[in-house]
Amino acid sequence: MPKLWRVIDLLNWAESYFKEKGFENPRGEIEWLLRAVLDCSRMDVYLRFEESLSQSQLATLRGWVKRRLAREPLQYITGFCDFYGREFFVNKHVLIPRPETERLIDTVLENLKGIDSPSILDVGTGSGCIATTLGLEIPSSTILGVDVSSDVLQVANENKENLGAENVSFEEMNILKQLPEGQFDLLVSNPPYVPEGEMDGLMKDVKDFEPTNALTDENDGLTFYHRFAQVGNDLVKTGGWIILEVGLGDHPNNVKDIFMESGYSDTELIKDYNGDDRVLVVSLKIVVP
Repeated sequence: MPKLWRVIDLLNWAESYFKEKGFENPRGEIEWLLRAVLDCSRMDVYLRFEESLSQSQLATLRGWVKRRLAREPLQYITGFCDFYGREFFVNKHVLIPRPETERLIDTVLENLKGIDSPSILDVGTGSGCIATTLGLEIPSSTILGVDVSSDVLQVANENKENLGAENVSFEEMNILKQLPEGQFDLLVSNPPYVPEGEMDGLMKDVKDFEPTNALTDENDGLTFYHRFAQVGNDLVKTGGWIILEVGLGDHPNNVKDIFMESGYSDTELIKDYNGDDRVLVVSLKIVVP
């Protein structure tokens, strides 16, 4: 008769196993996988610790552990990711939403407090996590998410439908060559900003599995910011904002300089909860000649 594996047995075994294999947070690894296998919250994993897994659940878990040993991200293995208190579907076509990007959401919400029915453009929408989150947080808003890939937009649309964000729509578009019609109260983006020369230094989980075109512009990491500075006044109403995620190191100040040199005098870098400059707010107070 096959051995019965209880949740607690698997937690103990896998914590030691993942630790042996050099994972930084071994307990977190198995918690994530068990949460998906049992279709429950992290708290419920512990409330169900005496429960035995079925043979099919164990087979699934074994396959997932093998994939994780190859450093495939947990979110791709299980097909979901947490972002701003909601669960988003993700696959290999989209960047995995990061906790740091929640700071971008907070900043947008803060700036839009005084606007009744804001129109928002989300460039490089990916999983749609920014567009859908803003649509749900500001029910009176109208949001357009654009991305260059139809595979990506399938994921974004699935998330929008799953979460019931009816005020959000998506469109296939290369923002470097095209522009959507009309003007918006706010442009938000978490564009590809890893310089090509830094790609090799990324963790294996990221560089070997996440979509390259969502990570890097295959240049200096500034391509999209130059474009936003160039077309900002066409896309955003006077009195509106451009709010962008930026990278680490010199990147935030380099991006700020691009906007300052393009005539946008009102720019501010916002720190994330680690104390790093990670969000740039550009206010369009006056029309730049």
